[in-house]
Amino acid sequence: MSLAHRIIPCLDTDGQRVVKGVNFVGLRDAGDPVALAARYNREGADELVVLDIAASRDRRPTFLETIRRVAAELAIPLTAGGGIRTREDGRAVVRAGADKITVNTAAVERPELISELSLEFGAQAVVLAIDAKRAGGHWDVMVRGGRESASLDAIEWAKKGVQFGAGEILLTSVDRDGTQMGFDTTLTSAISRAVSVPVIASGGAKLPEHFVDVFKEGAADAALAASIFHDGVQSIRTLKEFLAARGVEVRLSC
Repeated sequence: MSLAHRIIPCLDTDGQRVVKGVNFVGLRDAGDPVALAARYNREGADELVVLDIAASRDRRPTFLETIRRVAAELAIPLTAGGGIRTREDGRAVVRAGADKITVNTAAVERPELISELSLEFGAQAVVLAIDAKRAGGHWDVMVRGGRESASLDAIEWAKKGVQFGAGEILLTSVDRDGTQMGFDTTLTSAISRAVSVPVIASGGAKLPEHFVDVFKEGAADAALAASIFHDGVQSIRTLKEFLAARGVEVRLSC
């Protein structure tokens, strides 16, 4: 029996408020993270991701109080990250209430961090976030909130990250982020075929059909979205019903 595909709202924060932009720029206020977390918990989200998207760029710690307050509203798994650079940073995030830790920039700078976190918490709790941007015939890995190229091929970095101990890939298309043009199914499929761990697709969702496409054509295990849920463009419950009606295995709440 195949595993159910997951629908995951994402709370990109500036530390205290949820923000959203297009192609990682032009950020606008999108609400209170605690209120949004409570809403998505009620609506039947499978998991929730909360990211401090300015932490690595500004070189400041993850906003732990936000994680604590969000975790208190949830009965579903919580992934949290932003600015995690050491094992102790990871411990602090878990103590604050996260079930999984996600790393991006610091892992690119020092891949051993993935192994350290995996040994400490288990591979299933370590999510490697990859922000990928099309560069000719391949995708570049972007760091520091999508603002700098790491001069790494995204597919090769995904493979390496799994070898170091990542148990899941959170894959964001920088080109599609916030555009509502649909997921980059070509990118998602390429990464999904290259690794043996679950891949969460992110960037570009708007229509229910976009989710069908990324699950069927992109071979994603989960799909993450932000603004369409924050702005009420899509309801998680009705989205899941749409997916189930089109043969996509999802977990429907009672």
